[in-house]
Amino acid sequence: MADPAPPNAYASTNRLRDMAVGERPQERLEKFGAAALSDTELLALLLRSGTRGQDVLTVAGRLIAETGSLAGLVGWRDDDFMRFKGVGHVKALQLVAAMEIARRVVGQQAGEEPLLNRASLVATYLQPLAAGLEVEKFWVLCLNRKSRLLKRVEVTSGTATAALAHPREVFRAAVRESAASIVCAHNHPSGDPAPSAPDIQVTRLLREAARAVDIELLDHVVIGRAGADPTGRGYFSFREAGML
Repeated sequence: MADPAPPNAYASTNRLRDMAVGERPQERLEKFGAAALSDTELLALLLRSGTRGQDVLTVAGRLIAETGSLAGLVGWRDDDFMRFKGVGHVKALQLVAAMEIARRVVGQQAGEEPLLNRASLVATYLQPLAAGLEVEKFWVLCLNRKSRLLKRVEVTSGTATAALAHPREVFRAAVRESAASIVCAHNHPSGDPAPSAPDIQVTRLLREAARAVDIELLDHVVIGRAGADPTGRGYFSFREAGML
């Protein structure tokens, strides 16, 4: 990630102060609603204040310019935000919390529970949750008899090199939710979803455990990013690869 530009690379005028009162983000929010605000204005409202020489709109604009979009900030940690003048420890933690809320909201689909009977649907469902994660997380998707989601259970979360979940924990969640079948999934922080040797070994153990408890293991899907995947799909399916 590139170092942020030095403060003198940005105008020192206070854009917020120079704005007409009715054009300031808070007043525009009250008058027109949140949808009328730009990404920079929304982020400025979260930041609340800038710093000497840089108003809050300038600070917000610099943050978004660093990643190219508001979505690019979702995976940032507090120390990433604190590299920017005007963002202290408390503000950084507030931004991390706001980005995590955004990630979770995207992952919670309203209305009828999602159909997850194909790897592509599983990837579409989980990729917003996996975006920007720097650690591996392992999920069990507990499904009903129509392959619709009953509950998503996060079984493990750790470093990028941590061992995957034990089958005992996986099927404990499935039994607890009275699942007819399950899909297991985990992310690769590198973005390349190609399975590792441990991934293959765990899948074999999961397949044997599924037979023992009579709960079908529909698939094990590895979530990556399309840009880092040689196939361009952004995920790997053990079922589609004939390995399950």
